[in-house]
Amino acid sequence: MTLTGKVALVTGGSRGIGQAVAVELARSGATVAFCDIREPDPAVAQSGRYYCADVGDRASVEQLFSDVLREFGRLDILVNNAATNIRRPLVDLDVADVEKVWAVALWGVFHCSQLAARQMVKQGSGSIVVISSVHAERAFPNNTAYNGAKAAVNHMALTWAAELAPHNVRVNVIEPGWTDTPGERSFYTEEQIREQGKKLPLGRLAKPAEIASAVRYLVSDEAVYMTGSCLRVDGGVLLPG
Repeated sequence: MTLTGKVALVTGGSRGIGQAVAVELARSGATVAFCDIREPDPAVAQSGRYYCADVGDRASVEQLFSDVLREFGRLDILVNNAATNIRRPLVDLDVADVEKVWAVALWGVFHCSQLAARQMVKQGSGSIVVISSVHAERAFPNNTAYNGAKAAVNHMALTWAAELAPHNVRVNVIEPGWTDTPGERSFYTEEQIREQGKKLPLGRLAKPAEIASAVRYLVSDEAVYMTGSCLRVDGGVLLPG
């Protein structure tokens, strides 16, 4: 699954799933650019070109794409990974909470995908992957904004797949289940993650590298006939219990 000669952009690439994706695409031969609002750790910094950008801000995204295209001249792969979450019951949510989540997890996907699609249509080819979530399928409580954003990006991705197919631009979705990322430490202790993981069908949380492998497949020529697809990598979380 060589990606030699391809230029990839990964959003939210400084840690977690985004970091694993950036590392995996670089390992597979792609030239990788990645953006985040936080500095990357050394493991991912060696895999690609880092850009500080907030995907929830249109001007920041426009500058990001301008910089990437000026430096690399093209864009073959976009991985929409950046997301954030605020977990509160509906009755306790502030409008600002919802706006913050949607700015990144919903509008960020729109901004990046639109600018990537414009470039890919000019080139006559490209691949866009949206990192969604099983939250798009199951309404986990206390996740109003995140659940809504993930359901929305799934449907937007299908719309884009239909629109862009004549231009040889593919759009696909990956739905990870519970994944062992630094962000989970904002909500759970190490012991809780370990104990709750044992209750999952495969007995553990996913590793970011396992999500990255699915991304690599979708953007490779091995998946050249796939568009408008949703690949669930959840360890069986949504299986009937």
